[in-house]
Amino acid sequence: MYDQFLPLILFGIATAFTPGPNNILSSYSGFNFGFKKTIPLMLGVILGWTTMLTVMASGLIIIFQKYIFLQSIIKILGTIFLIYLAYKIAFSSTNESENIKKPVLFFDTFLFQFINPKGVMVAMIAVSTFIDVQNNYLRDATIVIITYFFMAVFSVSSWCLLGKYLRKFATSKNFIKKFNYIMSFLLIVCVIMFYV
Repeated sequence: MYDQFLPLILFGIATAFTPGPNNILSSYSGFNFGFKKTIPLMLGVILGWTTMLTVMASGLIIIFQKYIFLQSIIKILGTIFLIYLAYKIAFSSTNESENIKKPVLFFDTFLFQFINPKGVMVAMIAVSTFIDVQNNYLRDATIVIITYFFMAVFSVSSWCLLGKYLRKFATSKNFIKKFNYIMSFLLIVCVIMFYV
């Protein structure tokens, strides 16, 4: 595993920090609600992702490899959820007093990790590539889980701060509406990317 640590880090950076549903939602929430009100969303992503990766490393990957159709089911459920979120974001209120009451909740993002097609695929690749089930399984699994836990912390925090920083330029309701439309559009692009 030690010779695979650099590839593990590079793969983690490439998958955790690139645009995806979790990062886009974090940026949207940071922009509209600020860092503090986005903490439940971020904790849901971080703990949900870590739980899903742990379950995958504990043997769930064998089921996914045996029953390929489960990946299609996750893709469809994830697609439906993301289209719903894109709709909610696109048509969210630009009135700050109304909008500030409705950030995405911990439970929503925690559960979403189990149907997030990008997250599930990344977990499957990480577990099958970087964990040696024959030798040092526990050590390798621990390293992968801890590494990706911190990747999740840094990526969603960074994207939230990016959204919060962009809020400084939000001088009108029109700007806020355009930003929300862009975030909604990016979620739809994520959905399209699942199928190409």
